[in-house]
Amino acid sequence: MGCVIIGGGPAGMVLGLLLARGGVEVTVLEKHGDFLRDFRGDTVHPTTLQLLDELGLGERFARLPQSRLDRIVFPLGDGAEVCVGDLRRLRVRHPYIAMVPQWDLLTMLAEAAAEEPTFTLRMRTEATDVIRENGVVRGVRYRTADGETGEIRVDLTVACDGRWSIARRQRELRPKELPVPIDAWWFRLSRKESDRPTALMPHAGAGRFMVVIPREGHLQLGLIGRKGADPRIRAEGVGRFRSNLAELIPWLADRVDEIESMDDVKFLDVRLNRLRRWHVDGLLCIGDAAHAMSPIGGVGINLAVQDAVAAATLLEQPLRRGRVDVRDLARVRARRLLPTIAVQTMQGILHRALAMPIVNGTRNGPPKVFLGLLRRVPAVSAVPAYLIGVGLRPEHAPAFARR
Repeated sequence: MGCVIIGGGPAGMVLGLLLARGGVEVTVLEKHGDFLRDFRGDTVHPTTLQLLDELGLGERFARLPQSRLDRIVFPLGDGAEVCVGDLRRLRVRHPYIAMVPQWDLLTMLAEAAAEEPTFTLRMRTEATDVIRENGVVRGVRYRTADGETGEIRVDLTVACDGRWSIARRQRELRPKELPVPIDAWWFRLSRKESDRPTALMPHAGAGRFMVVIPREGHLQLGLIGRKGADPRIRAEGVGRFRSNLAELIPWLADRVDEIESMDDVKFLDVRLNRLRRWHVDGLLCIGDAAHAMSPIGGVGINLAVQDAVAAATLLEQPLRRGRVDVRDLARVRARRLLPTIAVQTMQGILHRALAMPIVNGTRNGPPKVFLGLLRRVPAVSAVPAYLIGVGLRPEHAPAFARR
């Protein structure tokens, strides 16, 4: 009967493509009519870029509109700066992070998957519940945008529908919540030729912390602030928001009026959690459905894609046999748990040691010890670059999916 995947994000589309290339009957349900969503994760890391090469999609991906980041640079004032993460030092095929609109990446993956006879993508189709019989998940119930309802019965249901997954609401799947002291606010400004094209630039000062990400045709900015501060920031109004931005990053002062109202500033309630179990019989959660990540480091997409590759590698044969048991599903979590814990631990440390001291006004940048080490030994910048760009246990395309 094959597999149904809830959610057509990066994890769902990669998993669907890989399983279809393995000959598995797979259906992806995506509740929206297209992939156009603003301020979704758009970072494609070196390991995902290599995966696309292994899948024979490297040339297609290269044709997508994109910008490339190869350094994380912290301004120190008076024109000085320090590189805290240098991806150019990595010994990988693609020593940079590609910034690609997520909808372009997903469209490319959907087109590649549509070339496989066992793949089906159902847009405007929302999974509303899972089908349970004798304690086993046997598929999903769905509703289309036109109000049609129905069921899809399969050997395996995979939840790739994010932190609010309908599948993870099963009472057996409860997340462990980790403390998070910050939230994030995303917005965009125009980009000029004089703007630095290849460096991600955090800016800190006077209790403010913003990140500037060069994108194809515009700048994406993220404000990092105390958790729960959204009502206050909106009550202060767009004028105060603009002036704070211009004061912190003077070279953007000539374009802050592009933020017409606070409706242009999108709020992200930052969560950091992971399920204690990623599965019940007949159901597996991966990506954000299994572990919600902070935007710090921009590693969410990469981790979700790595989950999908591991799941396809481990489950292709059981699915082809039509017998997927809980031991098969448990192997996915066992394989991906250490990288997940490592990333979440790193993010927790960055929350406490970097973001909060800046937001609290007790420091205007990374710890002095770390900055001193980077000045004396610049090669140390390869360590953060590796953790962000590659991570622990990078996954590679299984042989059956390579082209």
